[in-house]
Amino acid sequence: MTTEYSPRLFGRDADVRAIGEGLLACALPREAWTHEAHLGACLWLLVERSDIDVDAEIGGLIRRFNESVGGVNDDTQGYHDSITRAYVAGVRLFLSETVETGLAARVNALLLSPMGARDWPLRFYSRDLLFSVAARRGFVEADLAPLPDFDRP
Repeated sequence: MTTEYSPRLFGRDADVRAIGEGLLACALPREAWTHEAHLGACLWLLVERSDIDVDAEIGGLIRRFNESVGGVNDDTQGYHDSITRAYVAGVRLFLSETVETGLAARVNALLLSPMGARDWPLRFYSRDLLFSVAARRGFVEADLAPLPDFDRP
């Protein structure tokens, strides 16, 4: 299912932290908000920012960042709730299974894992449902298989 793609890996823990902190401060250049940055920021939030309730706050954080760089969150672009929540579940699953301990090492292993693949949510969602307006605007349950679920910290 995964398409051939070589992710850009992180060199240092500080690089991952800079992405996460840049997201929170709305201080990243728009072009830095890549697939790798999304996943790196998500893992950083889950691992190092226990003061942030990722489930409750991730949507607002990303929407605010998108708007800060001139982006729009509407029916066709910007924040996508179901994709984001699928990846949050995937990052949690990855963290429950990984033996990596360093921040950059964990993010890089995530990016090279099935959960880090750009098409990972399509293991759970049909393309039509995942790319629907309803799935972008709010979380919709997967229609092909349930998302990973386990006790959250």
